[in-house]
Amino acid sequence: MSRKSGRIKLAMTGLVLAMSAGGAWAQPVDFDMGKYEYEGNCAVCHGVDGKGNGPYRQYLAKAPSDLTTLAKRNDGVFPSQQMYETIDGRRELAEHGPRAMPIWGADYRAEGSSQPRFAYQPEAFVRARIIALIDYIHRLQAK
Repeated sequence: MSRKSGRIKLAMTGLVLAMSAGGAWAQPVDFDMGKYEYEGNCAVCHGVDGKGNGPYRQYLAKAPSDLTTLAKRNDGVFPSQQMYETIDGRRELAEHGPRAMPIWGADYRAEGSSQPRFAYQPEAFVRARIIALIDYIHRLQAK
């Protein structure tokens, strides 16, 4: 086999491998980070559907809010920044009283600090999780 035909064969093999792998990369991703965060941290109080009917509601002094009506209660505008500050812990809500809702930002920050790829920038880890959660809650809004 000549050098030229060997190179062509090698190039064709690489092209076939790249094309076959490309199909796998183009597959839709089924994982929904926001839904995962919501179901793991919020649904126990706010309910799977976001209407404030989670199994822990009976143990709370004040009923959890209906997250599906946040935009409606805010003149049709979803309060993203307020949600971020509430989840992060920078903003207290009067209806929560003395911080009945867990401060997920602190938990996320601690978890991010222990992750090797986020150890130097745990805030990026925190932001990504909170933004994914807010996006999911936004998708729960009543139409």
